Amino acid sequence: MNMDFIDALSEIEREKGISKELLIDAIEAAMISSYKRNFNTAQNVRVDINRHTGLIKVYARKTVTEEVLDPRMEISVHASREINPNYQLDDIVEIEVTPRDFGRIAAQTAKQVVTQRIREAERGLIYNAFIDKEEDIVTGIFQRQDQRNVYVDLGKVEAVLPLTELMPTDKFKQGDRIKAYITKVENTTKGPQIILSRTHPGLLKRLFELEVPEIFDGVVEIRSVAREAGFRSKIAVHSRNAEVDPVGSCVGPKGLRVQTIVGELRGEKIDIVRWMESVEEYVANALSPSKVLEVQVHETEKMARVIVPDYQLSLAIGIKGQNARLAAKLTGWKIDIKSESQAEQEYGRKKTYAEEMHQDSISID
Repeated sequence: MNMDFIDALSEIEREKGISKELLIDAIEAAMISSYKRNFNTAQNVRVDINRHTGLIKVYARKTVTEEVLDPRMEISVHASREINPNYQLDDIVEIEVTPRDFGRIAAQTAKQVVTQRIREAERGLIYNAFIDKEEDIVTGIFQRQDQRNVYVDLGKVEAVLPLTELMPTDKFKQGDRIKAYITKVENTTKGPQIILSRTHPGLLKRLFELEVPEIFDGVVEIRSVAREAGFRSKIAVHSRNAEVDPVGSCVGPKGLRVQTIVGELRGEKIDIVRWMESVEEYVANALSPSKVLEVQVHETEKMARVIVPDYQLSLAIGIKGQNARLAAKLTGWKIDIKSESQAEQEYGRKKTYAEEMHQDSISID
């Protein structure tokens, strides 16, 4: 160990941000284990590395006692005072025991420790960089796929995209660029593990934030998202500025903004609806593109009963109930949809329907 080694540690400190002092402390601790292992000794020792010259010395540490029971750990009062007359009982005496060929062992140990600490530091930097991106979008390169996961190169780290988090319409080949949502960042013994998703509602929300300046600036806010990935989504938006149309902002000129997002999501249909404080109006909007005649709210059950024109019933419910299901997820209300004729048969005229339910109602023109 020499000045070149100390200079190398200083360079590592500058380039990697790892404290030279912490590295030397770690090397000293590792050398203690190496010394005991290589020289088959159980004595208590201290390794000292000179911070200026790089010179290494090993000291045996012995306690001053009246009677020496273990000469590896203890030294008599008489023997200690031959070294220094000021030693007293229970003092610790340090005696240099540096082996002649310890330099080779020390260099090997130091290399292992520095390599390990650099690896740990780099993992820490990667973890810190990505923990701030949790619940955000990243773009990576498709690397490979096994029976459970897709592996995506994010530059300094390989992220995991479980096959269960892929959309049914996703088809990737090696080298393709992938936009995905970071659901979790974990610091494991093997380094940072980053879990991605293409099905998470957060992906849709972040894509709108990227494409719509009014959302990014906070003028338009996304109040709720409901998604059946790869098939259809609904997003409820609200404007803090009465002069800004939230739906129009998200659609964009000639539908350009929303079409960009649809393209990224492999053709997933997106309904953009206006969020309303009134539950009745909000539920009616959420069932878009269906026309709604009346919404009646049952507060205790958190249920909304909706009347639609006969010819709009299948549109309101959607294929396999998808439109109604997404509207319920978006609003957080159970939705019971009836056609106009069904409502009249069940409750008589519409006015009676509202009266019998003892609920607030709103007619949608």
